[in-house]
Amino acid sequence: MTRARTSPPLVPGHRAPALVVALITGLLAALTGAVLPVVVARSASAVAVDPSADPSADPSADATVTWGVRPADAEPHAADRANFAYTAAPGETIEDALVVTNHGNATTTLQVYAADAFTTTRGVLDLRRADQTSHGVGAWVAIATPEVAVPPGESVVVPFVLTVPEDAEPGDHAGGVVTSLVSSRADGVSVDRRLGARLHLRVAGPLGPGVSLEDARAVHHGTLDPTAAGSVDVGVEVANTGNARVGGPATVTVAGPFGWGEQVVQVDVPELLPGERTTVAVRVEDVRPLLRLTATVRLVPEIAADGSTLAPVTATASTAALPWTLLVLVVLVAAAVWVSRRRARHRAEATDRLVAEAVAAARQEPDRLPAV
Repeated sequence: MTRARTSPPLVPGHRAPALVVALITGLLAALTGAVLPVVVARSASAVAVDPSADPSADPSADATVTWGVRPADAEPHAADRANFAYTAAPGETIEDALVVTNHGNATTTLQVYAADAFTTTRGVLDLRRADQTSHGVGAWVAIATPEVAVPPGESVVVPFVLTVPEDAEPGDHAGGVVTSLVSSRADGVSVDRRLGARLHLRVAGPLGPGVSLEDARAVHHGTLDPTAAGSVDVGVEVANTGNARVGGPATVTVAGPFGWGEQVVQVDVPELLPGERTTVAVRVEDVRPLLRLTATVRLVPEIAADGSTLAPVTATASTAALPWTLLVLVVLVAAAVWVSRRRARHRAEATDRLVAEAVAAARQEPDRLPAV
């Protein structure tokens, strides 16, 4: 237990206000407060084809998907595949098929097409719509039957051929085979219900995975209570600079000078396709206002195809973290003390002048002795 010691009076007869001591003590407590427990928060890391309807559609519209899709169990491909995954050389041709099953009570007519994949801002792998042009693996797939009518309770096999161009770039390419049902609402707005199966292709050749962290930033948010902890918003751009699909866990650390008050948050960076980038934003809570805070983002990239890891990459950013309320109060109290000392000094000087004048006046008067 530390005892607070009072300073000598600044002016004879006047002691420093106890509020000064209290505020200084509070400032020291805010700057040297005990380290709080580490905060750990994880975000969802699942990456899947988004089967949702057009986001502009009315939520009240019937968006029920009554059919399912899966890769066909056909030689030479393995049975019970979760998705389509191939390794092929430029110029090679692959034949495969999609199985569409109708779980409803009426015949369902679906459009079938191939499309390029992309990662949404929510970190979900999605496929381009039929009215959007594909330039990658989605353009390399030829669907045998672009429209199929599936009777209730039955399945239909939809063959397709994937032809890898002679000039295809080595590395990972992602897309999917999509089934689509377009319907119209009473107000004329179209609703597109889509369900697809992923298609991952690795083109043979030099593999050069890479990830970079760019434009790291940090912003501190304090509170009116000068002794309370605040929060720090940390953001960084993650770019896939190689030719392989990558993601992985990232650690965000915020600390003051000498590592004081360290707080840690963990987050999973979603799978990024080659050439893609995403923004990782994290709020770190329970951060003390330690004048200057440093945020460090450390990502361990993982190659999606085989789970192997790359060398960690880091990025840092700094932000000011001042207990402004406490500092303003200290300045105000210091100003009040200075004014008080100045007034006391002026009063002392005035008293000294009066005493000096009285002494001088007494010396100027002639001595008056009593008569003998």
